[in-house]
Amino acid sequence: MNSSLTILCITAASVGLVHTILGPDHYVPFIALAKAGRWTTNKTLVVTFLCGLAHVVSSVVIGIVGIALGVAVFKLEDIESARGEMAGWLLLAFGLAYFAWGIRRAMRSRPHAHWHAHADGTVHEHEHTHVADHAHVHENTQARSLTPWILFTVFVFGPCEPLIPLLMYPAAQVSWWDITVVTAVFAATTIFTMVAIVMLGCFGTARFHFPRLERYSHALAGFAVACCGLAIKLGL
Repeated sequence: MNSSLTILCITAASVGLVHTILGPDHYVPFIALAKAGRWTTNKTLVVTFLCGLAHVVSSVVIGIVGIALGVAVFKLEDIESARGEMAGWLLLAFGLAYFAWGIRRAMRSRPHAHWHAHADGTVHEHEHTHVADHAHVHENTQARSLTPWILFTVFVFGPCEPLIPLLMYPAAQVSWWDITVVTAVFAATTIFTMVAIVMLGCFGTARFHFPRLERYSHALAGFAVACCGLAIKLGL
């Protein structure tokens, strides 16, 4: 490996690491939704990995096509910027919709009491929730949730902003092999960092239990996702 490729690979790993850590949208939605939806560790890992892969591959495809066609870097940056705007709106809309659904679910699951009188004259109070009585049974059908697919769609639109101008174009000045190596390093670092932070976040949040807020878990998850979308829109 020549010195220029080594420098590009070190830069790719560094940029991938920093880019992921500084972007809460790379991990907060997965941690929040996994906690609210009680995802298994395997499901959380797979969903995070696939979304991270979609996040990187979509930018790689645009970059390779642009380089092959000789498109100027600033035009590719415009495309990535437009994709970023779309991803921000999608994440914000999904978060708000999930928040609204979570609030509705929380209201429906609010415990309330009924008094029951028996033939022997005894009267007792019975507390229950309509969600538990009428909706919980449907959780055993193991129907696939749309949530992972929505996240996947959002991350397909989500651009890796530093990849094309900072890494792919400099590598393209040397060879396609250099492009491949640099892109692979950036992708591996980005995806590994996403998975690592999400796993650590899930293990950390699993240690904390707030029974009073349990029925608001979906609403809180939606709020967290919406905040990530808003942060993207505000350029934070």
